Amino acid sequence: MKKSTTQKKGVTNKAKAVAAKESPILKEVKQLYSFMQDNQLDTIEYDQKGLYVRLVKAKPAVVPVPVAVGSTAGAVSNGGAVALQEQYKEVLNAPLMGIFFRGSTPSAPPFVKEGARVKKGDVICLIEAMKVFNEMRAEFPCVIKKVLVENGKPVKQGEPLFAIERV
Repeated sequence: MKKSTTQKKGVTNKAKAVAAKESPILKEVKQLYSFMQDNQLDTIEYDQKGLYVRLVKAKPAVVPVPVAVGSTAGAVSNGGAVALQEQYKEVLNAPLMGIFFRGSTPSAPPFVKEGARVKKGDVICLIEAMKVFNEMRAEFPCVIKKVLVENGKPVKQGEPLFAIERV
C-alpha cells in the first residue's frame, strides 16, 4: 500500500517538474491568450524575438439553414443561378456547400470589395462547412464586379458568389 502512495507522489512531483520546466515560448503564448481573454479581443498578433504568433477566437455562427421542400424550390434556385450567370459574363461559384463569409471575423473587413483587383492565390472569402473554415482563393487574376451573396448566408455547391471580369 505504501508503495502505490509513493508512486502517486512521484507522479505528482514529475507533473510539477514538467510544469516548472515549461518552455518560455509556451509561457508567452499563455500570457497572450490571457490578455486576449481579459480584454475580449477577437484577434491578437505578436511578433518579437523571432516569434510570430497570431491567435484568433473562433465564434461559431448560428445561422438557420432553409431547407427546400418539393421539386419547385430546386427549379427556382437553379433558374436563379442560371439567370445570374446569364446577367454577368463570368462568375465564381461556391466550391462546396456551407456558410459564406466575406471576412475572417464578423468585425473584420471583407477580403475583397466590389471593384477590387484580385491576384491569383488571393483569399476572396471563407466558406464554413462542419465548423471548418475553408478559404476560397482566386484561381486567376480578376476584378470583382459584384458580390452576389450576403455575408453569413448559406450557399450551395455551384452557387454564384462573385461576378468577375478576368484581367
